[in-house]
Amino acid sequence: MKNINEYLQENRQKLLDELFDLLKIPSVSADPVYAEDVINTANFIKNQLEKIGLDNVSIEKTPGYPIVYAEKIIDEKLPTVLIYGHYDVQPVDPVELWHSDPFKPVIKKTDIHPEGAIFARGSSDDKGQMFMHVKAVEYLLKNDSLPVNVKFMIEGEEEVGSPSLSWYVKRNHEKLKNDVIIISDTGMVANDVPAITTGLRGLSFVEVTVTGPKRDLHSGLYGGAVGNPINILTKMIAQLTDENNHITIPGFYDKVKDLSPEERVEIAKTPFDLENYKKALDVTDVYGEKGYTTLERQSIRPTLDVNGIWGGYTGEGAKTIIPSKAHAKISMRLVPDQDPEEIPGMFEAYFKSIAPKAVKVEVKNLHGGYPYVTPTNHIGYKAAAKAMHKAFGKDPLPIYSGGSIPIVPLFEKELGTKSILMGFGLDSDAIHSPNEHYGVFNYFKGIETLSYFYDYYKNEFTQ
Repeated sequence: MKNINEYLQENRQKLLDELFDLLKIPSVSADPVYAEDVINTANFIKNQLEKIGLDNVSIEKTPGYPIVYAEKIIDEKLPTVLIYGHYDVQPVDPVELWHSDPFKPVIKKTDIHPEGAIFARGSSDDKGQMFMHVKAVEYLLKNDSLPVNVKFMIEGEEEVGSPSLSWYVKRNHEKLKNDVIIISDTGMVANDVPAITTGLRGLSFVEVTVTGPKRDLHSGLYGGAVGNPINILTKMIAQLTDENNHITIPGFYDKVKDLSPEERVEIAKTPFDLENYKKALDVTDVYGEKGYTTLERQSIRPTLDVNGIWGGYTGEGAKTIIPSKAHAKISMRLVPDQDPEEIPGMFEAYFKSIAPKAVKVEVKNLHGGYPYVTPTNHIGYKAAAKAMHKAFGKDPLPIYSGGSIPIVPLFEKELGTKSILMGFGLDSDAIHSPNEHYGVFNYFKGIETLSYFYDYYKNEFTQ
């Protein structure tokens, strides 16, 4: 039996080629233009899971894009690990800022990745990380050394809020029955600082429309006499936070728990260089809620951000109008115990209350998700920590992530099991942005680490 590092070395090019084939498919779930490509990606994953020897591999229909399911039940008495990932990716806009074709993966060396990084949409989020799980199980099956039962559930709508996943999970409790869920859609502090995410922020995402006159108007004839929806929208958005960047929505902080001094000390232990952080983002200073550090602002404090704003004429040259409508998309990151079902109502009530009578306001709740915490004394966390220690030679840090994975609290509610967030990406991977990339080191180290996890989990489970 070859050990995992020998296996990775001998199969290095094959493992890269297979990932590249996956990354070449433009599975953008948000854009119907790519619908056929999303389906093709599901079929690609299905074929891969069949090739490595899993059973009951199927394309599971949902109201939206399909879920790919597979399993290998070694023994009903053994614990079962459910592996979750997603095969859809974010849109590539603005495509002109990419240094290479987002769907023609290439390896380029960077300061952070001297071995090279794979530049392609989905390389880190989440095709590259999801595919590590497939390859780790492939290694264990080839060596007849898979110590637990495994199930795969790979979806195609994560980047649009997983609208069909709840529908699917609620109808498949028995099929998805497991003892722990493992997910790699998060990251580490650095390539020499492994980490396991123990907390995720929740999310509330809304779209607002401010309507003035029934049609666009000549700004010379009507300017100064009729409310301009863009002017008014920007003023309303400015009122959503105060001079300390504290969110002004009444009741927004009612359920937010202040961290103890001890907890804040633990967060401060995470390696963080503020100057390098600013340099990497090309900003002259950080900006956020007064009284909190950058690490705290991006992980354990709630936020409100305008993600997009549009209206009026934006083409070449001048068109002097007062637009009929103005729009914005606004996201709020939530922390325990904020409720994503309550927050949109609070937002709508306040947003409408600050609108002048000159306009009408519509607030559309797009999607959301609950915050999530995994305790470090959970046996899944312990197994993951041991696997990371074996692979990296040091204990991982438990960290809070500022991102949201709405399906994680859904899994606990519907399936009754905890999720272990064992990711291998870095903050510098530029996920959701032009030039997304994933380190070659991270890809192979992820496969190695995940191959260790199952033995450690079996041992923790049977103790």
